[in-house]
Amino acid sequence: MVEVVFLVAVAVLIAAVVGSLVPLVPSGLVSLAGVWFYVGFGSEPVGLLAVASLTLAGIVTVIVDQFGGPIAARASGASTEVTVASAIGGALMLFVLGPVGIVVGVVGTVLLLELRRGTDPPQAVRRSLYTAAGVLASSVLQILLTLSILVGFLVVVIV
Repeated sequence: MVEVVFLVAVAVLIAAVVGSLVPLVPSGLVSLAGVWFYVGFGSEPVGLLAVASLTLAGIVTVIVDQFGGPIAARASGASTEVTVASAIGGALMLFVLGPVGIVVGVVGTVLLLELRRGTDPPQAVRRSLYTAAGVLASSVLQILLTLSILVGFLVVVIV
């Protein structure tokens, strides 16, 4: 018979995967909650290496979720100030435009601040497009990471 703790942990991990599609849901933290719930209350012991690996994947998911766009902005050559401002701009625009606001805020902030700094327009546009790609890539990566945490958990606990 399948234990209730296992079912709850799997339900939380599935919610994390679904939550990775929804802005403002900290899917990495939700994944960690599912793993650690089972570690704390499950009947089967989970190995230290497995717990460390799943925890590391959850932490990476949190970092990708929060900083994917700004990291892409920085990688494209934007200054540290523009990178920090883009993170703030994305967070603020989320409340104005909803999920689309994150992309608009991050990309728009990079474009406007780069132009204000005197960057030539084609370079400013290129940096903002790199940032948009980073935001979208971080979303895909977040889905893949939460899914890998779910699969890894199932493999560790069932096998």
